[in-house]
Amino acid sequence: MSGQPIDFWFSIGSLYTYLTVMRIDRVEDVSDITFRWRPFSVRAIMVEMDNRPMSKPAKLEYMWRDLERRAVMYDSEFHGRPPYPLKEFDLVNRVAVVGATEGWCADFVRATYSRWFAERQDASTEANIATSLREIEQDAPRILALARSDTTGRAYDAATEEARQLGIFGVPTFVTGGELFWGDDRLEDAIRWHRTGTLKLKSPE
Repeated sequence: MSGQPIDFWFSIGSLYTYLTVMRIDRVEDVSDITFRWRPFSVRAIMVEMDNRPMSKPAKLEYMWRDLERRAVMYDSEFHGRPPYPLKEFDLVNRVAVVGATEGWCADFVRATYSRWFAERQDASTEANIATSLREIEQDAPRILALARSDTTGRAYDAATEEARQLGIFGVPTFVTGGELFWGDDRLEDAIRWHRTGTLKLKSPE
């Protein structure tokens, strides 16, 4: 798979995706691995599966604690629980779809997650989206208008359907060589598969 990117499927609003977003650039900096950022609506798929964290309090409580532990492990900022769920989930992800088309998706998603977790703001509101866009030197009014357009809506729906057809049921998910790896803790497995086509470790000689 040399020279090909790993598809990184995500939705802004996913708690565990924060961990991946804030460390994935380190992987690219120290290796030959690249990622293609694929925003879609995981919420639509999870609603279909009746698998929403808000409807499972014990699971959500575990997720918060697990997220905090892993954030410390990665030296990622975690200053208490940020607003959850995001109120304008679809709008912020449609902005990411525009970014994926224009080439600034990764910068926007990092700015958005930083605002959400480090500053504990609802990063999906129009005002906060605009601030994140200005931080990465993008024209907020133009992009917000594009995000609300029918063209972007169709692209967002098409990406969600593609994820559904791939069998994606949660995020973050990494896809390489026809294989799915679900969860931030599977990033390294996805990279190993991408390089070698197996998870088997080489036996010491």
